[in-house]
Amino acid sequence: MDCLHILTPVKDSIDLTLDTIRAITASRLSVPHTYTVYNDFSTPENTARLEEAAREYGFRLVNLADVTDHPSPNYLLVLQTAQREALEANAGLLIVESDVVVRPDTLQGLFDGANDRKQCAIAAAVTVDENGAINYPYLHVKGKEGTVYAEKKHCSFCCSLLTPEFLRAFDFQRLDPEKNWFDVTISHEALQAGFHNYVFANLPVWHRPHGSRPWKQLKYKNPLKYYWLKYTKGLDKI
Repeated sequence: MDCLHILTPVKDSIDLTLDTIRAITASRLSVPHTYTVYNDFSTPENTARLEEAAREYGFRLVNLADVTDHPSPNYLLVLQTAQREALEANAGLLIVESDVVVRPDTLQGLFDGANDRKQCAIAAAVTVDENGAINYPYLHVKGKEGTVYAEKKHCSFCCSLLTPEFLRAFDFQRLDPEKNWFDVTISHEALQAGFHNYVFANLPVWHRPHGSRPWKQLKYKNPLKYYWLKYTKGLDKI
């Protein structure tokens, strides 16, 4: 990897997103990097706040309403666009979702950790709550705090780096356009291609689960309503 391309997709949930942006722009990074926020049809008011934040913090803002009329979510378009740009620069593609707050050393740590491991496809930071306890979607990592281990199932894209070696091996144009989210599929494709995915349980990031998609809280508060919405409206296809 010659550099990092950091990205955050967002739709509304601007207060949480601003926490994400501040943490990323305050990161201690020695590797060359760029940071792009993809605004996926936020309201005009929230778009204006993102535009103001872009001027203040110096990141690139891409308003997807300017490039597509496909309704949100447009995660597939973001991934395909970011993959193309990352490959042109031999960059690691580092996704930080808008409900995550990184620590100052997180991003450099993922870059170094991925570079140090042969055949690394995905380097993922473990997620924790405000008290530092491992939380969703990495509850299965409890007991492995402070370690780095090869994940045999799948990594979440809460805060994950995809290496250019893997990006060259798997074209995101092959992803299923009927789905909304792709971390499971991409993780499995990496393993099937002979790569390794690693969870860095020594690089915790604060995660406020589903902060950017509040309706998904129903999964825990009212699961019957969650699954009714999921299947009748075709939401949250993984």
